[in-house]
Amino acid sequence: MFRKYNSLTTVKQVTISVDGHAIKADLGEPVAAVLLRHAPHMSRTTVIGGSPRAPYCMMGACFECLAEIDGVTSTRSCMARVTEGMVVNRQAGRPDPFKDALR
Repeated sequence: MFRKYNSLTTVKQVTISVDGHAIKADLGEPVAAVLLRHAPHMSRTTVIGGSPRAPYCMMGACFECLAEIDGVTSTRSCMARVTEGMVVNRQAGRPDPFKDALR
């Protein structure tokens, strides 16, 4: 569905975990862009009904790109930049409100 534009500049590739799978990504690129490139092309499901949602605005305004990043739920993946060893999980339904409080 989506693919990365190959620019003339070289960017350092790092490995991140997305839903338990090792994936190569460019250092500093938005996490939302990585999620759009790898099936299923979504970042979360809705609280009511479980409908899949994907990054939409890519600038932090719509909150459709919420995902769990490095253990923090409801993180806007379009605003988070890829770092080496980052752990990303697509968010399913309502996040546990106590999970982040216990960190």
